[in-house]
Amino acid sequence: MFTGIVQDLVSVQAVEQDDGLLRLTLDLGEHIGGLQLGASVAVNGTCLTVTRVDQGLVMFDVIAESLRLTNLGDLHAGDLVNVERSFQVGDEVGGHIVSGHVTTTGAIEQRVVSGHDHVLRLSVAEAWLKYIFHKGFIALDGASLTVSAVDRDAGWFEISLIPETLGRTTLGRVAVGDKVNIEVDSQTVTTVETVERLFADPQWRDQLVR
Repeated sequence: MFTGIVQDLVSVQAVEQDDGLLRLTLDLGEHIGGLQLGASVAVNGTCLTVTRVDQGLVMFDVIAESLRLTNLGDLHAGDLVNVERSFQVGDEVGGHIVSGHVTTTGAIEQRVVSGHDHVLRLSVAEAWLKYIFHKGFIALDGASLTVSAVDRDAGWFEISLIPETLGRTTLGRVAVGDKVNIEVDSQTVTTVETVERLFADPQWRDQLVR
């Protein structure tokens, strides 16, 4: 589990393709301390398992399902990615609880900058928009953020970014057309799907109107 507070931007050292599997090597720098094989690290918001640690470099295997759902398959050596080590009990949760299970990707449609006001507009598949609410939580490339606007009819939502987030995450570097990993808030998903199931039950609806 993660908090959605990105710890650093780190460099991709190598990307190797092997029959549906991508082997990713990162330089975690100061964040490598105490890291063990089998540990979980969020890379662009995707929970990956450490498969090797070698002289300051950390390796991960990315399977086909993760490649299908995330932007990790677009990475090249020299790219920067967001990383967050899994949190420990007692750590401050400065963002919101993030599982690292990316829901889908969204495309950057628009980037508007006006002074310190920096807004990204993203398009996302209609199936996921019902879980995205104004002022609700969302994680983009692993960064915990608050939705600042949503238009379900038009198929987009917006986030407003502060300079700290722009400087510390990939979101300060994305361009129109780029894909960003999205993890919708799990509690919101549970609430929406529970309400939908209840309203789909005729007996429950009948009791409600009595």
